[in-house]
Amino acid sequence: MQRLIVLGLNHTTASLDLREKLVFTPPQRKEALMNLRHRFGQCEAVLLSTCNRVELYVARQTHGHPRQLELAEFLGQSRGLKLEEFHSSLYEKSEREVVTHLFSVASSLDSMVLGETQILGQVREAYEAAREAGTAGPMLHPLFQRAAAVAKQVMTQTTLGEGRTSVATIAVEYARRIFDVFSDKTVLSIGAGKMARLMLANMAALKPGKLLICNRDRTKADALAHEFGGSAVAMENLADHLAASDIIVSGTGSSEPIITRSLFEAVMRRRRYRPVFLIDIAVPRDVAGDVAKIENVYLYNMDDLQQAVMATRSQRGAAVEAAGKIVEREVSEFVAWNRARMMGPLIDQLYQKSHAVAQEELGRVLGKLSAVSAADQQQLEELTRRIVNKLLHDPVQALRESDSDHAPMSQYLHAIQQLFKLNSEPRAPGDATGNGQET
Repeated sequence: MQRLIVLGLNHTTASLDLREKLVFTPPQRKEALMNLRHRFGQCEAVLLSTCNRVELYVARQTHGHPRQLELAEFLGQSRGLKLEEFHSSLYEKSEREVVTHLFSVASSLDSMVLGETQILGQVREAYEAAREAGTAGPMLHPLFQRAAAVAKQVMTQTTLGEGRTSVATIAVEYARRIFDVFSDKTVLSIGAGKMARLMLANMAALKPGKLLICNRDRTKADALAHEFGGSAVAMENLADHLAASDIIVSGTGSSEPIITRSLFEAVMRRRRYRPVFLIDIAVPRDVAGDVAKIENVYLYNMDDLQQAVMATRSQRGAAVEAAGKIVEREVSEFVAWNRARMMGPLIDQLYQKSHAVAQEELGRVLGKLSAVSAADQQQLEELTRRIVNKLLHDPVQALRESDSDHAPMSQYLHAIQQLFKLNSEPRAPGDATGNGQET
């Protein structure tokens, strides 16, 4: 039987500096999943990596590998970090807690911005990457499919997504604090990802004098420029664009800062130290932290903006409560469904084997007796059946009700297998395809 585990860190447990060291690009994620499968055999795994969290979801044999410490070491080795550099920031969850956590994450209840929809796309992307890598199996397939369905319910059945304060809206609010008018200002967006697009949509609403989009892929830059009424500019002339801009949003996929202090000091001299607002939405960061020390430079990174967003959470109490009830209900339904799926074949085996043993012993006794009438034989067979059923009633009932912290279902299943010498891998409905639940 399999055990469900998640190991990770997020914006509440780890600084931006640490998160950017552990972030995985899509190719790195694929490589990590393949390495994990190669190292630990047939375990299932999904790796979720965003600017706010890095989480590894794993399903493994009850007493198999990887264990939590092995997963932590694996994460560190994958990103070239020593365990002591991040171990204190990790959280570990197992069994039902994993289901609750994933459903909450997908529904944006664990996000800095409550009600944001980007996380659902990131959860789906992580699941699809695991499918392509062949590391999602009969445990993680239905779990992630159901998580997406629960997130849809939360968004359609509650007001969690209404009136949300996002990083982008906070950035606009800060821009209004720095500048009185925008008709004479130039906004520069570096990068063309989803987050950059959200920022552009909000910045365009300020109606700046100029809107510049700079990206290595000119086609993407042209598309965004056309959408928001701006101009696409070349990355090769980045220093010139920086000097001409008053508000700069940077969100590339670079592994190193593209805006260093030395570069921006030269930019500020060209600007004669006129105020500039820098918004770094990249993880790892695009703008070196010491750029903020330059006179009249207002630099905000994801942590800075999200702290401001956090202050609005208390205003969303009713929506959060309603969403939490949906998640709680769906977790209970999923756990019950999965319990029945996992235990059904095992209980069948247990009864079949026990009755077979009883019938074998009854047959041996009947062979030694003479003149046993058909009616007496029928009574003996019924007696044997009832004894077996009564003996199995308590352990089967305990198995059906197992869902506590001190004795999770997987441990009961494993114990029953070992005590009664049952097959280690009874096939559950849906296991052949890995899609045993409708979503």
